[in-house]
Amino acid sequence: MRALHVPAAGEKPQIGELPTPPVTDGAVLIRVKAAALNPVDNAIAAGYLAGMLPHEYPLVVGRDAAGVVEAVGAGVEHVKPGDEVFGHVLMAPPVQAGTLAEYAVLPAAAVALKPAGLDFVQTAALPLAAASAVQAVDAIDAQSGETVLVNGASGGVGSYAVQLLAARGVTVIATGADTARLTGLGATTVVDRAAGPVAEQVLAAHPGGVDALINLFGNDPADVPLAAVRQGGKVSTLTQAPDAEAATAAGVTVTPIMASPVREVTGPLAEQAAGGALKVDVGAVITLDQAADGLATIAAGQAKGKTVVILDN
Repeated sequence: MRALHVPAAGEKPQIGELPTPPVTDGAVLIRVKAAALNPVDNAIAAGYLAGMLPHEYPLVVGRDAAGVVEAVGAGVEHVKPGDEVFGHVLMAPPVQAGTLAEYAVLPAAAVALKPAGLDFVQTAALPLAAASAVQAVDAIDAQSGETVLVNGASGGVGSYAVQLLAARGVTVIATGADTARLTGLGATTVVDRAAGPVAEQVLAAHPGGVDALINLFGNDPADVPLAAVRQGGKVSTLTQAPDAEAATAAGVTVTPIMASPVREVTGPLAEQAAGGALKVDVGAVITLDQAADGLATIAAGQAKGKTVVILDN
């Protein structure tokens, strides 16, 4: 099968032929029709997570996918060959299986049936980003009437977080340069980072600070605009979290997020999307041969919405 993979530690991802993976107990083998890109794909490909979880090579890049079930392993009863499904490769050792390939093995716990009202591209764009957004919103316990800053709202997680917050009656301040798209998703105000420090811009409009912050931007705790949050406010972050000392000094509670896109979470999200209550914001649809370029766009912080790879499979 063709796959975007890292042949060995320290090497760059490349397209090549690999054996089709065998289905294992408690897992599902799918013929991939679409696979979404996520920032974590770059981290895994570069070996940044090797210190936390062992990696084995060749390592196939990608975590999210939608496709058709080819085979199921022992103990899998909720899907069968021929079913149209979507799912996620959960983070577990060893890190090797991925979805940017013609075939992928996913843990059954993270595989759900694709609603008839969604296509493969839309469902592939859901698992990690939407589940992350749900957990980030739940962690700050966002309530109607509150004001929440979403820092780094332009990407896939931000696209879902803005919608989920707006649906709760929250006033959403989003950072990004794509004002029309973000306001269309439910943001009340859009702050352009290029115009100056985010915290200063937010405090100019909200001198007392916002009630909470969802941080989706930056690889350094210093990038997190804690100063924009009022005393006693809440912060959830998918990036590098401020340490306890910084959180205490700012008078906020910080919760790091590690998403778990199991089917109990992603299945209902897909039904919401199929019913029109949640928009799947796909910014780019590309081929497998363009996947490495798509990952580079994400790494540069230039992606708008989700980037999805389609496979003629």
